[in-house]
Amino acid sequence: MDRDSDRCALELSDARVDVMGYACLVAIMAMGHGYHRQSQERLHKATVDNGNPAPVVTSAGALVEGIKAIGAKKIALVAPYMKPLTELVVDYIRNEGIEVSVWRALEISDNLAVAAHDPMKLPGIVRSMDTSDVDAIVLSACVQMPSLAAVSEAEAVTRKPVLTAAIATTWSLLKALDLETRIPGGGTLLSGAY
Repeated sequence: MDRDSDRCALELSDARVDVMGYACLVAIMAMGHGYHRQSQERLHKATVDNGNPAPVVTSAGALVEGIKAIGAKKIALVAPYMKPLTELVVDYIRNEGIEVSVWRALEISDNLAVAAHDPMKLPGIVRSMDTSDVDAIVLSACVQMPSLAAVSEAEAVTRKPVLTAAIATTWSLLKALDLETRIPGGGTLLSGAY
């Protein structure tokens, strides 16, 4: 997926967009530790070289930045991926200085099934995890897996800040546009405080 990102950034910049979002967390994380910074810089340069500069946000970078913005040092994480891919995500986040003390791989092997996963199952999944020592919970480490409908319930059940890759990406896009980061029902990160 990443090999086409330069072409995509170039083509999108023709539309003179105000910001671009690279909304596949694992496509970035699979390229190696810290790759979100390299990707964002390279893709931004493609827009500059095309005469239509636009900042670029990656879901991988947004999730890391969002976790840090709320002051979380230790998290719990849920991902729809198979265990090896979830371990890659956990390792990437740990390499960014964030402790992942507990994680759950849902092992959904079909991408369409990821998109069809019932978000209201997520609070129960989190309830079954020991989150007593974490600062925050990543309810979905995948932009594709629906989760927004469950964020408020998960925050109420755990009494911890809850964010997702999609929420972090939205937050980062809003910041890049210099817009208010307050979206009701969007959890702590989209409370407007960050």
